[in-house]
Amino acid sequence: MPSPERLIAARLARTRRGKVTRGMWHELLIGLALMLVIEGVAPFLSPSLMRQALSTMAQMDDRSLRLSGLLSMVIGVILLYLLR
Repeated sequence: MPSPERLIAARLARTRRGKVTRGMWHELLIGLALMLVIEGVAPFLSPSLMRQALSTMAQMDDRSLRLSGLLSMVIGVILLYLLR
């Protein structure tokens, strides 16, 4: 069994050749695709509810929209941290 130092060195060598970087882009695109699927569920299942939600959002002030966007980003970052 290779030593931990050799495993780390092999991983760094793969990173330099770009193999791990392509994996990162692949994972990023998978995440984007998953986000699009999840975003599409609400309008597909209940278009009228989606229209109502968008109408409500259109009437919100800028501060409330920014706060909800910030909260969403913070929750997302925390989830990423916990999952990774």
